Amino acid sequence: MSPIKRTTLYSSAGKKLYAVRNADGSFKDIQTYERAHRADMAHKSAAETAGAARKAAVKKAPARKKAAKKAVKKAAKKAPARKRAAKKAARRK
Repeated sequence: MSPIKRTTLYSSAGKKLYAVRNADGSFKDIQTYERAHRADMAHKSAAETAGAARKAAVKKAPARKKAAKKAVKKAAKKAPARKRAAKKAARRK
């Protein structure tokens, strides 16, 4: 939500308008609700930016863990094959 205090008005066509006033009470800016809302959504707040940075930092740590886990699984899969080969070789002798 915008930190600027807006007055809500309606145009003659019935569209919702937002009017921003100066300190003396005169209109500084008048926008349609659609344009004002779209502009508000395009800007990220400081809290959203900080939250996104925190999420990115947390997401990196599990990615490293995941890679290590994958390597361990891969090695574990190869181990039984080695054991079987060793058993076969032992039987042949």
